[in-house]
Amino acid sequence: MAAPRWDREGRDWPHAETSRFVAAGGVKWHVQVMGAGPVALLIHGTGSATHSWRDVMPLLAKDFTVVAPDLPGHGFSSSIGRASPVNVATALAALMDSLGLAPALTVGHSAGAAIALTMADKRLARPQSVVALGGALLPFPGMAGKLFPTMARLMFVNPLAPELFAMRTRSPGEVASFLKRATASPIDARGIELYERLLHTSGHIGGALALMANWDLVPLEKALPSIDLPVLLIHGARDATIPAATSQTVAGRLPNGQLMVVPDLGHLAHEEAPALHVEAIADFARAHGLLGKS
Repeated sequence: MAAPRWDREGRDWPHAETSRFVAAGGVKWHVQVMGAGPVALLIHGTGSATHSWRDVMPLLAKDFTVVAPDLPGHGFSSSIGRASPVNVATALAALMDSLGLAPALTVGHSAGAAIALTMADKRLARPQSVVALGGALLPFPGMAGKLFPTMARLMFVNPLAPELFAMRTRSPGEVASFLKRATASPIDARGIELYERLLHTSGHIGGALALMANWDLVPLEKALPSIDLPVLLIHGARDATIPAATSQTVAGRLPNGQLMVVPDLGHLAHEEAPALHVEAIADFARAHGLLGKS
């Protein structure tokens, strides 16, 4: 599978001047670091990369040292043996240790939110608080919970599947149409072009399939009542990928969960309204003593 190349797909990448490549936890990471202050680790979702935080990072960096990696097999990071939530969380902890940065706050989007809470549960680079954006935090109900990972596993082991998916995304307008259908979030032309660069490569699609094939949230679901950190769950009311009811359910199971449903936003709500999300994150951090009072 052909992975995205920094000298090709990475040309004029958002905030490229903050990029570095770090070997840790069995992964060669592409990671971006900017800003000063308490450390905020940003974990993107399946099929995305650091570009998903392109407008969030500089705003958050006014108050935080922001660390944003590409997940294993995504973007410009290498793959990992078995991309389960626990294995990815363990590798991320190794990355943070290698950087010498301990997160005060971890922000995860979609699957990244599940990884963030897994890190909290397993005490891997455990932050003082967590923010979950459009979190994929509960197993799919019924047969779907078994069927979806199995389908992803079958596609992942078929060497032709990622290339066939990549070929389909190369049709004009296909990525923009897919994002609109799957997320209900209108993304600007720059964002669509960045998603196209990645989704046109079979390696990036293979990384997404690897994560989906090993996606088991039953342990996390059982652990929710014991995760005693403050957790803010922000969810777009129009999310077409993960219903807002998921975050509502999770907030009720967490000892210290707080829910914020944002009207008129979809699954990529932080890309639609970055300033709104940064303000909510900063307010949450101040309320829990991570930032000084404004």
